[in-house]
Amino acid sequence: MDFLNFAFMQRALLAAVLVGVTAPAVGIYLVQRRQALMGDGIGHVAMTGVGLGFLLSTSPVWMATAVAVLGAVLMELIRWYGRTRGDIALAMLFYGGMAGGVMLINVAGGSNANLTSYLFGSLSTVSQSDVTAICVLAAFVLLVTLGLRRQLFAVSQDEEFARVTGLPVRALNLLTAVTAAVTVTVAMRVVGLLLVSALMVVPVAAAQQLSRSFTATFAIAVAIGVTVTISGTITSFYYYVPPGATIVLLTIAAFLVLTALATPLARRRARAAAATQPAGDPAECSIPATRAAADEVGV
Repeated sequence: MDFLNFAFMQRALLAAVLVGVTAPAVGIYLVQRRQALMGDGIGHVAMTGVGLGFLLSTSPVWMATAVAVLGAVLMELIRWYGRTRGDIALAMLFYGGMAGGVMLINVAGGSNANLTSYLFGSLSTVSQSDVTAICVLAAFVLLVTLGLRRQLFAVSQDEEFARVTGLPVRALNLLTAVTAAVTVTVAMRVVGLLLVSALMVVPVAAAQQLSRSFTATFAIAVAIGVTVTISGTITSFYYYVPPGATIVLLTIAAFLVLTALATPLARRRARAAAATQPAGDPAECSIPATRAAADEVGV
């Protein structure tokens, strides 16, 4: 536990815990909406905010938050009105955001080390002001994802049904996008902008191997997120490896392990159910489920 003697590790671990909680908390709604790569796109756009922060000598975290939120709003508007040209507009937004960020950092006199720390995460560069910003932003994310979980889940499952029941679907979709943007900026100091999407999606996919209940999936995904972020941060300290890459690889390893454990259990349950089913039961002719795992998560 000697790593706790270092102030930068204390800050990094606090940030890692907050990232481990918030990323899966938002990711579960993105997976349900089949927008698993949304975090990756927002990360590209947030790079422009980082560059502006360096250029204007302001906090890169807060500037990245502002630009990422604007980018998320534009992404939703493109999704609503883009129609056939929407994918092209999104591609220009993503790659333009990344290119703009790289250019602004270089114009501001930043080094490749500055750029790398935001792209892939860095332990030693997490400052006290970064921790303060991360705490405030994480509180917002948890307030939204937990306080509006029923409404967000309904919209993520079936927009038409949610609209019929009177829910403000567009406002909730926009809030989800904004919350995802805030989560990206929360995670960028630990995981990095290019890898944050994995932490939003893979823990949820791993949790779905064990449960189809929304509440259980949410809890398991957050537990996986916290475990891998803390483990990856400590591993990075002792072995001098990039924290973002370490965390993502640990997350993928957790997914593979849980998949290996869940598959035989699922087959055993299926055999047990088939054994108890009466011969000639009409249910034997039922059409097998074809929905993806993301659709199978129930409340």
